[in-house]
Formats: sequence, structure tokens, C-alpha cells
Amino acid sequence: MNAAAPPPVLATRDLTRRFGELTAVDRLTFSVGSGEVFGLIGPNGAGKTTTIKMLTTLLPASAGSAQVAGFDVAREPAEVRRRIGYVPQLISADAQVSGYENLWVFARLYRIPRSEREARIREALDFMGLGAVADQLVKNYSGGMIRRLEMAQALMHRPRLLFLDEPTVGLDPVARDAVWEQIERLRERYGMSVVVTTHYMEEADRLCERVGVLHRGSMVALGRPSDLKASLERPNATLDDVFAHYAGAELDLSGSYREVGRTRRVAVRLQ
Repeated sequence: MNAAAPPPVLATRDLTRRFGELTAVDRLTFSVGSGEVFGLIGPNGAGKTTTIKMLTTLLPASAGSAQVAGFDVAREPAEVRRRIGYVPQLISADAQVSGYENLWVFARLYRIPRSEREARIREALDFMGLGAVADQLVKNYSGGMIRRLEMAQALMHRPRLLFLDEPTVGLDPVARDAVWEQIERLRERYGMSVVVTTHYMEEADRLCERVGVLHRGSMVALGRPSDLKASLERPNATLDDVFAHYAGAELDLSGSYREVGRTRRVAVRLQ
């Protein structure tokens, strides 16, 4: 007799967010399994970041529901926050202090017992390859090092689910590869589930077990990258082709002034 499949780490049902008359996220239903890397892809304005903000308790839903590790995001936000890590698109590390000091602050925020803080901080820094620069000011870090530090911050309390919002935006190809290598190591070492938004289709294709394509707030396609490519019935179809097929003209024309400006600011600060 086969053992029952473990419950999903994340499950949403008809999750919706409205801003006045604008529906930014429209009845979103999907789940993420234990140890799975799940990608949310779509053009600017598709609802990716809004979805992440609802799932991390930063923004209330207008309708629908979501659960993380069995806890309701709306009714039990404190329990949800104890079980998630979050790396936002905008830089969250303090450039004026050291990498070690950044993690010390997060250890206190997460209420990690004083007796465990030093070991947790060193473990996180070493795991992210930052042990040798732990005492340097973050303003002297490269873009890739800052992203890895932010991931270390999000891991201090050993969450079950890690949210990464455009983790490699503004990074050069070498730094991007280094960040994704760390994401792969996280899953291998901790069995952690990851939800990531990205504009880089080759990243989603390489690392995500499943991807969901968002278009104008709706989930228009969901599945393994190989299955989505096969569904186009084209020889040598790529995930870029899948993206263009479901996002259509939005691929080149989307993105508000604010969104474009935000991405450029992140890119400049990471250089």
C-alpha cells in the first residue's frame, strides 16, 4: 500500500487582490509541494509581486484563501511568518554595517535564542560562501554577495518555505549563476520549498520543477517546463516561446513607469 502524499507546503484557493476597480490577482489557485522549486513567470504587471506580498502576509487578500504549512495566511499571520523566509526585489540589507551585523539583527528579529545566535549566523554565512567577508561592510559587497547575504538573512530561522522575488535582477551572468547554485544547495540540504519570480526563462527552465504563467492577474498555464513546451507542438520550443504564447503582446509592452524604475534602481544598486 502506497504511503499518502504529504500535504502541500503552500496552497491557495481563488486568491484575489483588487485595488479599486483593478483586479491585480484574479482567483489564483495552485499549490507547492515539500522541497519543490516553483516558478511564477509573467510580464511586469501580471501580479507576481502582489501574489508574493499576499502570501508573505504583507498585503491582505480581497477574496480567496491561502495556507502555508497548514496555517491560514489571513487568520494566522504570525504562525505563517515563523515558517517562511522572504527576499524582496528591492535590497533589504543594511549597507552601513557588516554582513555579520546584518545577520545579528535578523537573529534577534526572529527571536533565535541568544545561546544559538552565533552558531546560526556563522552557519548561514558559511553556507552562502560569505564567511571570509563577514566582518566587511555590506557597501563593499558585490551585487551577487548582497543577494547571498539577503538569502542568509531569510534562512536564519530555518523556514519551510522561501520566497524569492526576482532574486537575480541586475546581476551579471556569473553572479546569477552563483545565486542559483545556492538555491539548489538550499533544497538539497534542507529540503526547503522555494517560490521564485523571475524574468529569466532559462533560469525557470533549469531549476523550477513547475512554473505558473501569470497574465493580467490570472494563472493561464501551469505545469512542468517540459510539458508546457510540449503543449505548443513546435519543434525545439523553449520556455521563452511558452511565455510569449501565453503573455502575448504584454511581453514587450508591459510594465508601469514605477515598475521599470524600481528594476533599474535595483540594478544600479547591485553594480
